[in-house]
Amino acid sequence: MPYVHIKITREGATAEQKAELIRGTTDLLVRVLNKNPATTFVVIDEVDTDNWGIAGQTVTALRAAP
Repeated sequence: MPYVHIKITREGATAEQKAELIRGTTDLLVRVLNKNPATTFVVIDEVDTDNWGIAGQTVTALRAAP
């Protein structure tokens, strides 16, 4: 029973893009590890850029920098 947790920043990923991530991740696990798609779980969490930090700064601040 694979469980895949994908975290992305909340910046407008469409429902179609998220569905493609779920489908593609499931297909990869079926193809590479022969996992059953009926018992493969994929969860996508969208995180606000104020709540995601890299190198001591938020993604919001990093993207605002020149």
